[in-house]
Amino acid sequence: MVFDKWNECSLGELANLKYGKTIRKKELSDDGYPVFSGYAIVGYLPTFDYEEPQLIIVCRGVGGTGDIKLSPAKSSITNLSIIIDSDPSKIDKSFLYWYLKHADTHSLRTGSAQPQIVIKDLEKFKIKIPPMSEQKAIAHILSTLDEKIETNNQINEKLEEMAQALFKHWFVDFEFPNENGKPYKSSGGEMVESELGMIPKGWGVGKLGDIISISSGKRPKEKQADSSEKYPFPIVGASSIMGYTSDFNYNEPVLIIGRVGTHGIIQRFTNKVWASDNTLVIKSKYYGFTYNILKSIDYKSLNRGSTQPLITQKDIKNTTVLIPPSNVVNSYEDFYSSLFEKYRTNKVESDLLTKIRDSILPKLMSGEIRVPLDDEVLSEKN
Repeated sequence: MVFDKWNECSLGELANLKYGKTIRKKELSDDGYPVFSGYAIVGYLPTFDYEEPQLIIVCRGVGGTGDIKLSPAKSSITNLSIIIDSDPSKIDKSFLYWYLKHADTHSLRTGSAQPQIVIKDLEKFKIKIPPMSEQKAIAHILSTLDEKIETNNQINEKLEEMAQALFKHWFVDFEFPNENGKPYKSSGGEMVESELGMIPKGWGVGKLGDIISISSGKRPKEKQADSSEKYPFPIVGASSIMGYTSDFNYNEPVLIIGRVGTHGIIQRFTNKVWASDNTLVIKSKYYGFTYNILKSIDYKSLNRGSTQPLITQKDIKNTTVLIPPSNVVNSYEDFYSSLFEKYRTNKVESDLLTKIRDSILPKLMSGEIRVPLDDEVLSEKN
């Protein structure tokens, strides 16, 4: 099929470009409307410059110059970004967002010490666009996928908050249900002295090693950056997935933390993964309870490294923790398991939708995949 109606234009023909404004740190506060740099929200102001989210490109800084973002609603934008104010009669804003997300905008960077992108170069950037009806159809497909992913992420954040709130209520505030179903501490439950302070009578103090087993990950024999049929198993690093390999060394519920390098990020896996040699792998029948304990540890105090942060198995096993009665922990595990199953289902769906979105994006933007339009469908029927 020939896409003779796709036109090539420069970005300057389709949008007005301007830098965000200079905002000094002393102007910012902890309350009000967000100030967005392109990298993050850096503070708040009592007023805002833009009611609707703005399409921006990060134009200065380290590690993100060339990234395409949408600012928060009712926000101001700093001079680390260029605002791309598109002409709605020429190009659909959502289509332009996805086009630029796919395009190689990072190639516009100049400078070595601190890369930057300037407006005069961005204005010359070439874009090939279909008719408006097709722009909107393409943007609708991609945005629908993105909205579902974001909805799943928001639900998972709430599930996490619920699990952490109950953990605090039961194991920090000691308001777990007593034999009558009432909050223990506020209902007059007996408290006793311990090395960790006052704790409920019948609870103990022990070591994390009493309720977990721990081992170190290993270096994979081979790896590649992206998953494939030959390399389907994620290689888990200290803070994230760092590639894929052809084998796995764990196929059960595990908690993975950094051994060397980054500390304090707790990763959960229930299927086949390869834990790398810079990780520690933790297993426990009290999966949710242990997860929350790991999130509360001060890892800086355990660091043994001088040039590179290092934590040993012994450090983790010797961490002092409360040991509640098994019936209390098991009740929490039942609650946690139901939430985590919903969380995992949402994450699996989001990962799949992300792969679909990322695989069709370049094909939609090149015209390799054509989005059927209502008028074309009617024409074919006639």
